[in-house]
Amino acid sequence: MSSGKEYALFCLENPLLDIQAVGDDALLAKYNLKANDAILAEDQHLGLYEDLLTNYDAKLIAGGAAQNSARGAQYILPPNSVVYVGGVGDDKYAAILKDAVREVGLRTEYRVDPEVPTGRCGVVITGHNRSLCTALGAANHYDLEHLKKPEVWALAEGAEIIYVGGYHFTVCPPAIMELGKLAAEKNKAFVLNLSAPFIPQFFKDVVDASESYWDYVIGNEAEAAAYAESHSLASSAPKDVALHLANLPKANSQRKRVAIITQGTLPTLIAVQGEDSVTEVPVHAIEASKINDTNGAGDAFAGGFLAGLVQGQSLEKAVDMGQWLARLSIQELGPSYPMPKQSYPN
Repeated sequence: MSSGKEYALFCLENPLLDIQAVGDDALLAKYNLKANDAILAEDQHLGLYEDLLTNYDAKLIAGGAAQNSARGAQYILPPNSVVYVGGVGDDKYAAILKDAVREVGLRTEYRVDPEVPTGRCGVVITGHNRSLCTALGAANHYDLEHLKKPEVWALAEGAEIIYVGGYHFTVCPPAIMELGKLAAEKNKAFVLNLSAPFIPQFFKDVVDASESYWDYVIGNEAEAAAYAESHSLASSAPKDVALHLANLPKANSQRKRVAIITQGTLPTLIAVQGEDSVTEVPVHAIEASKINDTNGAGDAFAGGFLAGLVQGQSLEKAVDMGQWLARLSIQELGPSYPMPKQSYPN
């Protein structure tokens, strides 16, 4: 039920309950998992989630890439600034997920599927390795009908910024298109994250169909290279891809498109529509001994960047906020943020 309050940031993607625990080679062997891998669950893996919950000291995180970003933005912004939408089941995993997001102050409007379980990602940690095993479940069944429910659509209409994670191209492209149209018609900022190399590779048509609505597009160097390959660009160099993305045809002429390409420890690139040069923003240095887990660093970056946009910061400052939050996140276990909260140093 809508509270009537307008939330600054509206986010859509695929919510998952991350169940993370330190395991061993025997646990990996039990479920035929590799020490450093990311796979979709098959029947042989489905017992993993209860095993981690029951027999290991599991840490539960409200996961899914865009939900990680939404939590990151809410970490920086005032209470009740961010709302997140996606699909869950009607089960204990959804209850755990709701408790987890409530604790960090994130408003959610989930589509509840009574027949399909909540999406889960089991993470088995062995040393510096992470084995991720994901069952998408109800996250894979989100539909346009839920987005267009009056109480949900009102949240999108009231937001200043709409953010969509690229993984949702595999679920409900019509929902992405409707949000893009809304943003263009009402001059809201529409932010798209490419999310993974396979998105522009294997979902090229639906990605391209939405491109005119992008006011901001975020990707890393691997996603930029995948986009360049699937679109037969003359160069796959991150700077060249950033310039290409920034200058694609655009529906809302009131905003110049901005392309953001992260490059790990190398500077983050900013390309602006109509500008020939690319701005480089250095990353926040960190000692290797302080790095605990880089899983979710890109999600944290997007969360910090989105918070900067909400605050009306310059592009360079918003990117710096993203890098600052990513630096905090990689010192935690999983895509998490330190508590008590830390403040961005102005």
